[in-house]
Amino acid sequence: MFWRFENTGSKSGAFNMMYDEELAQALLNGTGSPTVRVYGWRPPALSLGYHQSSDEIDVDKCRRAGVDVVRRPTGGRAILHWNEATYCVVMRGSRAGVLSIYNQISQALVGGLLRLGVHASLEKCQPHFPSLYKSPSSTACFTSAARHEIRVGGRKLVGSAQRRFARETGEEVILQHGSILLGAEHKQIVEFLNLRDERAREQIASDLEQNTIDLAAALGRNVEFEEVAECIRQGFESAWGIRFSSADVEEPTLTM
Repeated sequence: MFWRFENTGSKSGAFNMMYDEELAQALLNGTGSPTVRVYGWRPPALSLGYHQSSDEIDVDKCRRAGVDVVRRPTGGRAILHWNEATYCVVMRGSRAGVLSIYNQISQALVGGLLRLGVHASLEKCQPHFPSLYKSPSSTACFTSAARHEIRVGGRKLVGSAQRRFARETGEEVILQHGSILLGAEHKQIVEFLNLRDERAREQIASDLEQNTIDLAAALGRNVEFEEVAECIRQGFESAWGIRFSSADVEEPTLTM
């Protein structure tokens, strides 16, 4: 199968979310190709899940701090995208279910991380989602547990979300994207949440400290975006037996 790899560098939150969805729509319409994309964020951005209420964050405080606020085309909870490498996979649907596709992508990511020297693993969790989403901590993605997560030493390194786009003919395209933490800046999300009291803020900060890890902490050194992007490319090629083509990507004009 013909696959593309795109490293679009650091772009605005509006561009990043629009471009991910455009890749999915192009594949669905027959004008695009299956794609793995890696990108960063400039300026930092706080993204909300597709169905998440914007009341859960302090939008004015984000703007004063120079942090964009955007909505993802996928579900899940809020993420502060700061010092990270974000991946996006756009592929044709198959008879495989959501979890099966998620696991295939995760195994490619784990293989890419191993090339960095990070011994990550895909670990099974058993969250009780009705209880989980009643907790103030559930506002932030990296304090919420998924059924399967990429972890290092029992701590979450990658947060992902998935969506399927479908045509009336039954054709499906899968969009999955997620954050690979390069540093600890994601923990600053606590400053931008609307919470009932300071105890809830302290609890989220504690959960992030205890239950998440970044590549710098895992490797004991600073990790550059380009280094991660190349390892992710190699991880997908090795795990999936594919060879990417690449092309320069020109930033389109945004219509807001």
